[in-house]
Amino acid sequence: MKEFSVEEISQIVGGILTKAEDAKIRMIAPPLLCDENMLALALSEEEIGNLAKTKAKAALAPLGVSFDGLTIIEVERPRLAMMKLLTLFYEEPYVNDNVHPTAVVHPEAKVAASAKIGANVVISKGAEVGENTRILANSYIGNNARIGNNCFLHANVNIGDRVVVGNDCIFHHGVSLGADGFSFVTETPDNIEQARKEGEIKQENKEQKIFKIPSLGSVVIGNNVEIGANTAIDRGTIENTVIGDDTKIDDLVMIGHNCRVGRGCMIVSQVGIAGSCVIGDRVVIAGQAGLADHINIGSDSLIAAKAGVSKSFPEKSIIVGIPAVPRKEFIKQLKTLKDAGDLIAKFKKYEPMLKTFLEDSEEN
Repeated sequence: MKEFSVEEISQIVGGILTKAEDAKIRMIAPPLLCDENMLALALSEEEIGNLAKTKAKAALAPLGVSFDGLTIIEVERPRLAMMKLLTLFYEEPYVNDNVHPTAVVHPEAKVAASAKIGANVVISKGAEVGENTRILANSYIGNNARIGNNCFLHANVNIGDRVVVGNDCIFHHGVSLGADGFSFVTETPDNIEQARKEGEIKQENKEQKIFKIPSLGSVVIGNNVEIGANTAIDRGTIENTVIGDDTKIDDLVMIGHNCRVGRGCMIVSQVGIAGSCVIGDRVVIAGQAGLADHINIGSDSLIAAKAGVSKSFPEKSIIVGIPAVPRKEFIKQLKTLKDAGDLIAKFKKYEPMLKTFLEDSEEN
């Protein structure tokens, strides 16, 4: 079991230590869940208040927090300090040494000697796995795919043919990279094409065969990318789908074919990005936002949760609403709705007077 003194922890997080007594820290937890060998994390006002009830001898708190009889480590950025502590106590999933006997590695695949390959992993013809990369059980690496150095693939990850993954990437359970894009065409124009072009459907759509458009491109993932559980990124139709360096993608995200996502982006759970979108650098897309196909989002933009984005926006945009608009316009719309509500309330107040006036006018 890992164990640290409060002095060691204070140095690790760069904190200011106000020591009441010695404490050996074996784990971290919220104040009410702590015992005397835990460090209480008091990151919010509620948790700071709970320090009065904690069994812990020591706590991590924002600057300026003090408690009589409790050793306090004060930090300027509590969440950053928490990250350092979680990294300190984190234990990675077990990975067997070398290549597990049940793994299937094609004779023409190249697996670095320092790589660790789990049970039932399949590494296909021409695939490459880099130095110190770890692949957990039941994962699949397609033909001619390339996985860089120091990557960690959790169980049941599927890497399609010719997918290229950079160094230092983490893919969680069930990630799918390189499935075919959702691309189809009909022999003659259908209702969807007519609605897009003319804004209405003028004739009954005849039943016709839907042809699949093959995907010749693949997926390219940059360095230091993390992708959450059950996220899917489709291969491009002709060109590659690309995810830039340092981008972080949450669970249950869908990124369509031909998309290009920039560097340092944050894409939160249940976001859907339709095909051929271009996302700039350092863009944040909050949960359940949806992006229509063939739109561009400029760098350093923020898309709010549940936004329905149907058009392009320039850099440094704050995008809100359904349909999505710039934040200032959204606030203006809310104010207009409020003003309309006030007008309706006033109208209802004076409606009886207006009715009486109209009746009197008719009599005269």
